Amino acid sequence: MAKPTNELTLANERIILGIDPGTTIMGFGLIRVVHKKMEFIQLNELMLSKYDDHYVKLKKIFERTLELIDTYHPDEIAIEAPFFGKNVQSMLKLGRAQGVAMAAGLSRQIPITEYEPKKIKMAITGNGNASKEQVAKMLQQLLGLKELPKNLDSTDGLAAAVCHFFNTGKVVAGKSYSGWDAFVKQNQDRVK
Repeated sequence: MAKPTNELTLANERIILGIDPGTTIMGFGLIRVVHKKMEFIQLNELMLSKYDDHYVKLKKIFERTLELIDTYHPDEIAIEAPFFGKNVQSMLKLGRAQGVAMAAGLSRQIPITEYEPKKIKMAITGNGNASKEQVAKMLQQLLGLKELPKNLDSTDGLAAAVCHFFNTGKVVAGKSYSGWDAFVKQNQDRVK
């Protein structure tokens, strides 16, 4: 889908890709923003449980994210930051999943903003401790979705995009990257 090059149109229309990274299921959703109004485009999930090899899962996340970027041409990516749990191995795997999704966006020079799960829930429902079901129901109302998917990982991805829409123009507590240079500059301690 080609976008018009008219500056006024570009300023008033943009597409946001939201991603809920995971190594079992990666949820994602896309919205179009036209004149400060949201329009639903798509939500779906990438099922990864059928792959035993963790590195194959990471490759699939990277490839699917690039496919979404090349198909829908998002202007921005909102991604759910990993939450801190007790299982270090799970955290490491989740961080890698988030990292490859971010790398796909950065490779296409798309600005990325991370949001903590509580911030996403707060933006959608007004309650940072809301359940997945509460978030999904509110998204259904906000975007006029006819039905909700069986797995709610896709609505979590969509929630990241909607959270980003609600936070546009505000000072964001999350981290934002506009490319590899910005990422490296903001993460000197992680670069060797």
